[in-house]
Amino acid sequence: MTDNIPLQPVRQKKRMDSKHRGGCCECLRCCGRREPRPRTVWLGHPEKREQRYPRNVINNQKYNFFTFLPGVLFNQFKYFFNLYFLLLACSQFVVEMRLGALYTYWVPLGFVLAVTVIREAAEEIRCYMRDKEVNSQIYSKLTARGTVKVKSSNIQVGDLIIVEKVSFMLTFLDGETDWKLRLPVSCTQRLPTASDLLQIRSYVYAEEPNIDIHNFVGTFTREDSDPPVNESLSIENTLWASTVIASGTVVGVVLYTGRELRSVMNTSNPRSKIGLFDLEVNCLTKILFGALVVVSLVMVALQHFAGRWYLQIIRFLLLFSNIIPISLRVNLDMGKIVYSWVIRRDSKIPGTVVRSSTIPEQLGRISYLLTDKTGTLTQNEMVFKRLHLGTVAYGLDSMDEVQSHIFSIYTQQAQEPPAVKGLSVATKVRRTMSSRVHEAVKAIALCHNVTPVYESNGVTDQAEAERHYEDSCRVYQASSPDEVALVQWTESVGLTLVGRDQSSVQLRSPGGHILNFTILQIFPFTYESKRMGIIVRDESTGEITFYMKGADVVMAGIVQYNDWLEEECGNMAREGLRVLVVAKKSLTEEQYQDFEARYVQAKLSVHDRSLKVATVIESLEMEMELLCLTGVEDQLQTDVRPTLETLRNAGIKVWMLTGDKLETATCTAKNAHLVTRTQDIHIFRLVTNRGEAHLELNAFRRKHDCALVISGDSLEVCLKYYEYEFMELACQCPAVVCCRCAPTQKAQIVRLLQERTGKLTCAVGDGGNDVSMIQEADCGVGVEGKAVFSSVFYFASVPLYQGFLIIGYSTIYTMFPVFSLVLDKDVKSEVAMLYPELYKDLLKGRPLSYKTFLIWVLISIYQGSIIMYGALLLFESEFVHIVAISFTSLILTELLMVALTIQTWHWLMIVAELLSLSCYIASLVFLHEFIDVYFIATLSFLWKVTVITLVSCLPLYVLKYLRRRFSPPSYSKLTS
Repeated sequence: MTDNIPLQPVRQKKRMDSKHRGGCCECLRCCGRREPRPRTVWLGHPEKREQRYPRNVINNQKYNFFTFLPGVLFNQFKYFFNLYFLLLACSQFVVEMRLGALYTYWVPLGFVLAVTVIREAAEEIRCYMRDKEVNSQIYSKLTARGTVKVKSSNIQVGDLIIVEKVSFMLTFLDGETDWKLRLPVSCTQRLPTASDLLQIRSYVYAEEPNIDIHNFVGTFTREDSDPPVNESLSIENTLWASTVIASGTVVGVVLYTGRELRSVMNTSNPRSKIGLFDLEVNCLTKILFGALVVVSLVMVALQHFAGRWYLQIIRFLLLFSNIIPISLRVNLDMGKIVYSWVIRRDSKIPGTVVRSSTIPEQLGRISYLLTDKTGTLTQNEMVFKRLHLGTVAYGLDSMDEVQSHIFSIYTQQAQEPPAVKGLSVATKVRRTMSSRVHEAVKAIALCHNVTPVYESNGVTDQAEAERHYEDSCRVYQASSPDEVALVQWTESVGLTLVGRDQSSVQLRSPGGHILNFTILQIFPFTYESKRMGIIVRDESTGEITFYMKGADVVMAGIVQYNDWLEEECGNMAREGLRVLVVAKKSLTEEQYQDFEARYVQAKLSVHDRSLKVATVIESLEMEMELLCLTGVEDQLQTDVRPTLETLRNAGIKVWMLTGDKLETATCTAKNAHLVTRTQDIHIFRLVTNRGEAHLELNAFRRKHDCALVISGDSLEVCLKYYEYEFMELACQCPAVVCCRCAPTQKAQIVRLLQERTGKLTCAVGDGGNDVSMIQEADCGVGVEGKAVFSSVFYFASVPLYQGFLIIGYSTIYTMFPVFSLVLDKDVKSEVAMLYPELYKDLLKGRPLSYKTFLIWVLISIYQGSIIMYGALLLFESEFVHIVAISFTSLILTELLMVALTIQTWHWLMIVAELLSLSCYIASLVFLHEFIDVYFIATLSFLWKVTVITLVSCLPLYVLKYLRRRFSPPSYSKLTS
C-alpha cells in the first residue's frame, strides 16, 4: 500500500504508465484538490508534515452508497431500448393513457431492473470486499514504543514500516512479474539497530507525486552527523506498493499514500464495454419504434383525426408496444450469463475467469486480434543459444568447447608458474582463444542484476545452505528471464554465480575456488538507455573493470571499431535470437576516483539529475573493448502455430505488437507462422520526417498481399502525417508486426483500428504494459409480434390481451424456450475447430442484419394476421372466445417458431418447450377473468386452435425445408 525506502531485493509488479486518469494535475484541478508539490518527510515523525496528505486507502468501486442506484439506472436508461420501456410504464400513471393494470407494465420492467441492480450490487460488493481486504492488511510500524501493528488504511506519510519476506500469490493479470534489485540508503546501514532510525535527525526530500514509474528524484539528509550526510535517491532506492521481499527484512519510510501512489495514479477507469449485439438491438428498437409511430398515425388518420386524436396516437403507441418485447432484454442478459458460465467451465481453457459478463458474444465476431509477443505467443522462458566472439561462434552443440576453455584457464592458473617459456604455436593459439572465451564468460557472469537466493529444501538449513553455496538450494532471481538464462549458462560452462549483495559478487571457478569482486558502481538497464553497466574490483588482483552489455543499436557507437558486429547481430536476430553486445574497459585507480567524484555530484542534483548522471556515465562509454555477442531464444507457446493457422483460416487478422527489435520480431512471426512461408514481408524502413514517410508509403502501396513489419518510431511518424493512408494500407495486409512498440502505441493502434474499420478488435496480453491495449479493445483477454387486433375492430385503441396475459406472454409463457436457444449449435465444436473458415460467416453479422430483421417483421405480420383473422372467422359469438383461441394459438406459434430456428437439439430445449406449455396450461385455471375455462375443454376449441396454428407455422416449415434442400448453408455438408 505504501511507497518506501527498501533495504533488500524485492519483486515488483510492472505497471504501465499510459492512459492514466487524464493527467494528474488536470484531474486535481478539476476536483478542486491542491496541485502536487515536493515534500520533506522526517523519518518516524508523521506529525512534522508540512502539508496534508491523502488517506492510505484504495477504492476501486464505481459507485458509493448515494450514487449506486442513480448510477446504475442512468447506465441502463441511457440506451433507447431500456428508456422506451421506462416511458411506457410511466405513461400508465396518466389515466387517459392507461390501457390496463399498472402491474402489466411495471412488473416486467421491475424484474429486468432488479436483475441488473442485483448483478451490479454483487460486483460492487465483491469489489468492496477486495478493497477492504487490502485496506485492512496489517503492517508492522516502528515507533518509539517498539514495533506495533497498524492497518494499511492507518499508515501515514513519515511512518517507518517493517516489511518481511512473505509468500506471494498472483491474483490478476501479471505475466511480467519479476524481481527487482533495490538498494538501501548506505549511511543507515551503519546503525546498530533499526530502532536507531528514530534517534537520528534525518529526512527525505522527495519529488511531487507523478505518474513516471521509471524514475524517482530525492535526497536523504542526516543533520546530526558531522559533517551532515547527503545521499541521492533514485528509483533503485524505492519500494512500491504491492511488492514482496525476496529475502531478509526491509525498513522503509512512507513517502506517498492513497491516491498519490504511482501505481494508483497510473491506473485508469476502464470504459464500460457495450457489445455490438446490444448496439444492434438498440438500433433495431429505434426502427421498430419508428414503425409504431407510422402505424399509429395511419390508425388515427383512418379515423380522420377525430376528437382528441393526439391522445389516440399515444394510446396506439402503447397498444402496439408489445411489438418490442421486454422479455428480449431478459433473454439477452441471461444468455450472456450462460455464455460466460460456459467459458469458465470449458475444459480446454481451465482456470479462465470472465471479468465482464456483458460482452461474451463479442468473441464470435472478432475481425482483428492484437497480441503481445513475449509471454503470449512465446513462453517468456529464455534458452541460451549462441556465443559469438567475432572469429568463432559457439552454439548448443559446441558448448562443451567453451567449458573446456574455462577449465583450462583455471587449471593452468592453479598449476603453472606465471611465465612459461618454449610454448608451441598451437598452445599459444589455444591459450589466446581460451583467454578470450574466459573474458567473455566472466563479463557475462558479472554484468547483470541477478541475485542468487538459497532456499531450505527441507533437509538442509537455509543459513547452512547459503554459507556453503549449495547448488541444490540456489535459485536465481532477476528482473528479466534473459538475465537468468545468461547466468544459468555461465554456471553450465563452469563459472557459477554463488553470492551477491549490495557491494560484492562471488563467483565459483570450476575447481571450487571462490572469486571475490567488489561492486563499485552499477548502472541499471532502462528503456531509454537500452544498456546496463557495472564497475567491479577484482579482490585478488585489484584490477578495476567497467563491464557493459546492451542492444546493438547503442553499443555499436560505444565499442571500438570492428567489421563484424553489425553483420553478425543481423544474422543472429534473423534466427529469432535476442542479441546482446558485451564489452569491457579497464580503469586505473585515478580514472575511477575522478569518475566517482563527478558521478556522486551529479546524483545529488535535484534538477536535471537524469541528464547530468547520463553525461557523466557517457564519459566512460568510449572505445570499449568488444568481447562477444550473446543470443537467447524465447520458446514459442506449445499450440501457437495451429492456433494462428486457425485464426487466419477463420478470417481473423492477427497483429503482433512487441517491444523487441525488428529482426527478432520478424523471425518470431515466421516461426509462429503468423506470416506464412509463401507470403512476402515488407519491412517498412526507418523514417524520421514527412518526406521519408511519403516515399515509403508509396513503395508499400505497390506491394500486394504481403505482411508488414514496422518499428514504433516509423509508426509514430506515419500516424502523425499520414494516419488515414497508413491505416488503409495496413488493414489490407494479412498480418502486421509492430516492433519496438511502446504501451501507449499499442492502445493507439487498437483505437485506430476501431475507428477506421468499424470492426471488432480483441487484444491479448500477459503483462502490465498490455493493460491499456486490453482495456481499449472491444474484447480483452489476459493469460465475459402481434396486434393486428386494433385494425380489425374499427381502428379502436382497445387492447385484446390484458392484465396477466401480457405479463405471461413476455415472461413464463415464452421466456424458457427462447432462452434455451443459447444451447443451440450450428456445428459441433470439433467441426468448427477443424474448419475455421466457418467463422467468416459470423463476421458478416447475418443473424441480425437489416435483411434478416425485415424477414422476421414480415413473418410476424403474416402470423399475426392469420391468428387474428382466423380467430375472427372461427369464433362463435362471444368476444372472450377470440381471446382464448388467438392467445392459445399465439403461444403455440411462439413455441413452434423457436423449434423451427433450432439447428441442434439439446434435451434442455425440450424441457424448456414442455415447461412453458405446462405453465400456460396450468395457469388457465386462474385466468377465468380473461379466458372461458369451459370453452377450452371443448373439441371446437381444439380443432380451431390447431387449424390456426398450422396455417400460421406450416408454410414456414415448408419454406425452411425447401431452402435447406436447394440453398443449404455452408456448414450443412459438414453436419450431414
